[in-house]
Amino acid sequence: MISAKTNSGKTGVRRFEFARDSFAFANELLWEYQFDAATGKTTFRKREPKPDYALRCFVLTRVARQFLYHARFDANQIIVGDEIYRGLIRKVISRNPRTPGEPEYQIVVPGYASLREFSAAKEKLLKAECGGAWRSYVLRSHWRMIFAISRQHQQWTATKLLGEIQNNFSPIVHLVNFPSLTINHGMILFDVVETEKEIRFSAYDPNLPEKPTQLIFDRATKTFSLPSNSYWNGGELNVIEIFRNWIL
Repeated sequence: MISAKTNSGKTGVRRFEFARDSFAFANELLWEYQFDAATGKTTFRKREPKPDYALRCFVLTRVARQFLYHARFDANQIIVGDEIYRGLIRKVISRNPRTPGEPEYQIVVPGYASLREFSAAKEKLLKAECGGAWRSYVLRSHWRMIFAISRQHQQWTATKLLGEIQNNFSPIVHLVNFPSLTINHGMILFDVVETEKEIRFSAYDPNLPEKPTQLIFDRATKTFSLPSNSYWNGGELNVIEIFRNWIL
């Protein structure tokens, strides 16, 4: 069994740390799902009352990486007013989510030790500033899911994601089952363990911010799978890396 190292890689870029770099609040679900273990059938109904912060999985993964790449938290400085924090958030989300910034140009967020702590204290402010649900629909990478995804492509993807994490990059992935719309979701991968049969990726799932999620690649079938949770019945799906270049 081989696990990725957790220190800085050759580039000096720090890898995503779940307890430090994830949001404390969730991307809420619009639907309540019920899964029948005997038949595999999924039924759902609208949540009541309607959640006020939903359909933002790609928003939260993008912004989490922008904070990772372009912000530095300093708990030794005093807490400031919301208008100052609002300006700092806007500066962070104006930066490139695909490319890390130089340390000397990082935006300093005073009064808090991490994005996790900051988002617990300033949930309302961050929700207002990170972007609307439309940003989850208008992504330049969405074109890729409509084309066939082969097993060779998924093997190549798993190998690439493995190498990136081992080099302290934190890839954002798009989970799809197209043309079925049973899943259309984004996560950040931040750790990996290899075994003879599998590659197990640890992920930040913005729907489930309480603890890391596992995304598993089966070497024999060249297939990714996600265990069952509150919105997914469990099983195979396809994975596309996004926010990585000018076309994705």
